Amino acid sequence: MPQNIRVIGTGQLLELQARLRRAGHENIRSSMQRRIRRAAEPLRNDLQSGIRSLRISSQGRAAGKRGGRSPTTRPLRASIAQAIRISVRTGGNPGAKVWLDRSRLPDDIPLGLVNRINDGRIRHPVFGNRRRWAQQNATPLWWDKTVRAHQPRITREVARVVDDVRRRLE
Repeated sequence: MPQNIRVIGTGQLLELQARLRRAGHENIRSSMQRRIRRAAEPLRNDLQSGIRSLRISSQGRAAGKRGGRSPTTRPLRASIAQAIRISVRTGGNPGAKVWLDRSRLPDDIPLGLVNRINDGRIRHPVFGNRRRWAQQNATPLWWDKTVRAHQPRITREVARVVDDVRRRLE
């Protein structure tokens, strides 16, 4: 499964949230949320562009076999890209999370398919016919590699935001 990235410094963020609540600084809290979200947006954008441009290749048809266009009008990669979301929490479990929202995926795209795309091998029935199967290959670990590339930057950004807010509260 594509891993969700969570940027959490539980101790620091919890302590900071308690101080914000005691101080009653709603504008500082909303500013902190906005800055943490802004730190995670490049990751979401890279994940979306990564899935949209991901090369998926098939085995090809054997000679004499029929083929045709997909029976769905909705592009798979664009649908997955639209389901990638950011969530920022400052409450009980504070942090930033970039994740794939299952409720934003169409009903006929199972979450397991997205996991298999990240694994690099997609095996599916041909036009829903469970007696005939096809295999397609994609670049493996596209989600994981993108997350790893962004993680140090996001961690630095969140640490900077926490330090700025802490200084403003002192």
